[in-house]
Amino acid sequence: MGVDFLGFAYAATVAAGGIMGYAKAGSIPSLGAGIIFGSILGMGAYQLSQDPSKYGLMLGTTTALGGLMGYRFYNSRKFMPAGLVFCLSVGMLAKLMVKNVGSGPVPVKTDRNEEI
Repeated sequence: MGVDFLGFAYAATVAAGGIMGYAKAGSIPSLGAGIIFGSILGMGAYQLSQDPSKYGLMLGTTTALGGLMGYRFYNSRKFMPAGLVFCLSVGMLAKLMVKNVGSGPVPVKTDRNEEI
């Protein structure tokens, strides 16, 4: 059971992006979304660090953020910030799918005398 450094880095990047959006453009929605999504992603990274089978929060939040930013990138064609966050989200989704979802179901231990 190791620390999910990539998950925490992703969460910090999203939160820092919201803070940068507020600092540069005075965008309160960017600040709010960055802090909220970054906090939820940080909680998801913490859950993954404690138990790798608890990837649901991270998967759902990453999917929602990736979809939202992918839509914004498609409409604006501007890489910063929507394209960058979209690319990071796709990378995080790939990591989650390969490490967690792709591993299949967890085997169930049964008593040897019990018939299945």
